[in-house]
Amino acid sequence: MYTPTLNNVLDRMLTLSRVMDDAVVDRIYPAITDAPARAQLWLPLVDTYQTDKAFIVEADLPGVHPENVDVSFANGTLTIAGTRGATLPTQDKEKSQLQVFTSERVAGAFSRSLRLPEQVDVEKIDATFNHGVLTIVVPKLASAQPRKIVVNVKDKSAQVKE
Repeated sequence: MYTPTLNNVLDRMLTLSRVMDDAVVDRIYPAITDAPARAQLWLPLVDTYQTDKAFIVEADLPGVHPENVDVSFANGTLTIAGTRGATLPTQDKEKSQLQVFTSERVAGAFSRSLRLPEQVDVEKIDATFNHGVLTIVVPKLASAQPRKIVVNVKDKSAQVKE
């Protein structure tokens, strides 16, 4: 029997986010049909998971400077946007000619949006950047966190005596 869990919901939300990203790319760049050219359109890879107290999003942003990253949260959607500068050195006309053998790393703007459940504490979202990995902690509201409920006895005479 299938029992939906929040992990399954997050997996489906991430899959939907990737499909939507692909659909936008297809609509904006319909002339790009071959795989090598399409691979040049860069979207950072993300891991999204939850703990009891927060949703965690980790994005690989190699070569992106922290000051070029913008994180925002609006209408239940977390958006990571930014730019990665040119990966090859600029060619100086007075110096020797730059001879490139391969150029596979993509430069330019990127944006990823992830829909999160509504039970988040927007005021306490925290983002840190370490070794090319952006980690965003989106705390859950206290009402969304698991808690133990105490069972009270109303009628003491109804208690079973041992």
